[in-house]
Amino acid sequence: MNGFVYLPDVVTLELDAAKCNGCRMCTRVCPHAVFEIRDRKAFIRNRDHCMECGACALNCVTGAITVRSGVGCAAGILNGLIRGTEPTCDCSSSGSCC
Repeated sequence: MNGFVYLPDVVTLELDAAKCNGCRMCTRVCPHAVFEIRDRKAFIRNRDHCMECGACALNCVTGAITVRSGVGCAAGILNGLIRGTEPTCDCSSSGSCC
């Protein structure tokens, strides 16, 4: 990952380390290397790199990872491109990506 940030501090990604079994699946499926393993548990390296695709959550057999795929940064950028507007993930205003 080259450090590209979609929109800072808006990602819905959550990790419950207590549920993690250390299988490393999240590190294998994440296209932006958001996760790493520390002390045999998943750790979010940089949450702002997450594009909220949902691959990690779909492949987490213990349910330690949750993310609302398609509602955050990735959707905000795509909607901005489609509409010709600035990308936004501000759920408090009308027309937001949420």
